[in-house]
Amino acid sequence: MTMHRATSFTAVRDEAVPLLGQVTLTFSDRFRRRIRLTMDSGEPIMLDLAEVTQLSDGGFLSVGDGDGQVAVCAAVEEVLDVHTGDPTQLVRWAWHLGNRHLPVQFLGAEGLRLAWDPVIADMLRGLGADPQPAQAPFAPEGGAYGGGPTYGHSHAHHHGKGDHDHDH
Repeated sequence: MTMHRATSFTAVRDEAVPLLGQVTLTFSDRFRRRIRLTMDSGEPIMLDLAEVTQLSDGGFLSVGDGDGQVAVCAAVEEVLDVHTGDPTQLVRWAWHLGNRHLPVQFLGAEGLRLAWDPVIADMLRGLGADPQPAQAPFAPEGGAYGGGPTYGHSHAHHHGKGDHDHDH
């Protein structure tokens, strides 16, 4: 049996090709270029993309030349949820999390979800939040710099005096 080879990712289901299965991955495992994955059925699939891509929850890997698609699903993982009825608090918490370049999922107009982190939970408590540990799929916003995880990256900022070469 030949291993399926996924060469592209799309947010849209192509009804003209068969759905070959589903792959369930954590948030950090959904930021990939080339890796051997295992579909939920146990069948292997080779991810072979041209560049590192955020495989967003609900999207599809395209296999072969129209051979089919594999659904991408966010795995249940350890997260922190914070809720409030106060939009000002929500914006304040989101600002502090964004200032730390942390991936954040918006839970409607009253809540935020982020990856489990006890240090960040303490920071949120200091800001008046009551972060609750939970087990849930984590599907954060893509971000302004290409859609992938924002931890450990550079925006190519240049802050030297007289430096006018801004690569934003």
